Amino acid sequence: MRINQFVARTSALSRRAADAAVAEGRVTLNGRPAVLGDTVSAGDSVTLDGQPAVLAPTHTYLALHKPAGYVSSRRRQGDDPTLYQLLPDSAQNLRLAGRLDRDSSGLVLLSDDGDFIQRYSHPSFNKQKIYQLTLARPLSPADRGRLNAGINLTDGVSHVAVVAATGPHVTVSLTEGRNRQLRRTFGALGYSVEKLHRTHIGAYQLGSLKPGTWREIIPE
Repeated sequence: MRINQFVARTSALSRRAADAAVAEGRVTLNGRPAVLGDTVSAGDSVTLDGQPAVLAPTHTYLALHKPAGYVSSRRRQGDDPTLYQLLPDSAQNLRLAGRLDRDSSGLVLLSDDGDFIQRYSHPSFNKQKIYQLTLARPLSPADRGRLNAGINLTDGVSHVAVVAATGPHVTVSLTEGRNRQLRRTFGALGYSVEKLHRTHIGAYQLGSLKPGTWREIIPE
C-alpha cells in the first residue's frame, strides 16, 4: 500500500492531506522521513506527527438524523448542544461530511475515513443533496425559474435545482455545500426559510431514521 493511502486510512486525513503530511516531513517509515511513492508492507513502522499509525481492521461510517437546535461541531456554542452529544463515546473521533446549521435538520454523515469525508464534502465530487424547505410564503413560478438559472451571491453563483414546489413547500437539490447556501440563496430573492430538512446525500437517504438517532452505513 502506498504511504499516502496508508496515512489516509489510519487517520482522519484525506488522500490529499496525507500527501501534504508526507511532503512536510510529518510522516516516518521505519524511522526515516517518508517520501511520496514509498510503499508500506506488513511489519513496517509508520508514524504521523510522532504517533504510531496503525491500520485499523475497518473504518466507521454513520448516518445521523440531526434535529434542529444542535450545532455541527464537537464544541458547544453558547447554550446550544452539539450533535456529538447524540453519539456514543466510541464515535466522538468521527468527522462530519455535510454539515447543517443549528436551525436545520436531517441527514449528516460521519466517519474516520479521510477519503470518504473528502468525497462527501468537496463539491468537485458532485454528490447530490436533497432538501425539503418550508418558506414564509409560496414560491412564485418566476422565482422558481430564477433559482434554476442560478442566483448571484457574494461567494459566486448558487445553482439550486427546484425539484418540486407546492405553495411554501419546496424540494430542491444541489451539489455544493457552501455556508448557509440555501438560506442565502432564497434570501436573495426575498424569501425567509422557516424550515430546512435534508433527506439525501449522494446514495444515502434519511429514510425512517428518527430525529436524534443514528445507524451504521456501508461506504459506496
